[in-house]
Amino acid sequence: MLEIKHTLCPSCSVGCGINVVLNDGEVVGTFPYKRHPVNAGKNCLNGRNSIDSYLNKFDNADGDALIGDIKKELQSADSSNVTVICSGNNTIEEIEAIKEFAESNGYNIGFYADDLKNYDEVASYEDVENAQKVFVIGDLLYENPLIGRRIVHAKQNGAKISAFVKAESSVTSNIADECFNASVGEFLDACKDDIDESSVVVFNQVEAADDLAKIEALNCKILPVFSKSNTKGALGVLDAKSKDEMFELLDGTKVLLVFDDDIVDELEFDFSKISKIISFAPCANKTTEASDIVVPIKTWLEKDGSFVNAMGETQTFNAAIESDVLSEIEAIEKLNG
Repeated sequence: MLEIKHTLCPSCSVGCGINVVLNDGEVVGTFPYKRHPVNAGKNCLNGRNSIDSYLNKFDNADGDALIGDIKKELQSADSSNVTVICSGNNTIEEIEAIKEFAESNGYNIGFYADDLKNYDEVASYEDVENAQKVFVIGDLLYENPLIGRRIVHAKQNGAKISAFVKAESSVTSNIADECFNASVGEFLDACKDDIDESSVVVFNQVEAADDLAKIEALNCKILPVFSKSNTKGALGVLDAKSKDEMFELLDGTKVLLVFDDDIVDELEFDFSKISKIISFAPCANKTTEASDIVVPIKTWLEKDGSFVNAMGETQTFNAAIESDVLSEIEAIEKLNG
């Protein structure tokens, strides 16, 4: 029997709705969620492929035995040398639980947000679509297509599109009226006299802290678009660390616990210097490959929770399929037990 379950796409921070198709209880595909206000029936390739984490998930394991091994490692470690990593892949509820777990045990906590930061006030997707001028930093049309769709609509409405994209040829540069590729800072300096209250700056990358300062100083609306579904939500709970701060934290780490993140892929750090790496992950990645202990956890399709999308809306979702695999919160409860 075919079933369709409504949920949220976990592929980036845009917050698109997506339908998951089940046949006799097994996930077989996705289908656009036509009534969802963010994407109105469109899903990008990343969204359509988002079920891969479920289709390629780890086999269930003896979670109690693995948790027992982890508890022994933590009991023998100095808490000041233990670091817990979370990310925008975690739900709001998971991040709060991870933070409480780290703080109550005296562990360090690390959260990396691509060197971006939180802003209390950001542009809405409608603001982007209705702007007279849109300034784009990063290949948004390729990396975040459903935000890119709003930028295309703005252009169709008569907006001028100026873009910084490092590559000489990109999807975003193909629709831009003017394109820069030297540096983010030079792009902002070149455009600042043209940026006013009718403008929106949309960005998914920066190159330096000075870039963020320049963006904040502009007299316009801004919209950071994060690579992970709940990075903005995480930024409301925790302060993100810069890349250098993450390196300093990892340098002093002997036991590393990573909750549903691929930090090994993100940071060019020699993780072999860390004595014990423990991953809580739904499927294989570079961090699980480098780990000494891997605890299988629920995929996004198997859990309830909430994400905060790029424009600051909290969106809740329910499990599309039942699972006996541990959730992150259940794993933390067992570690504290």
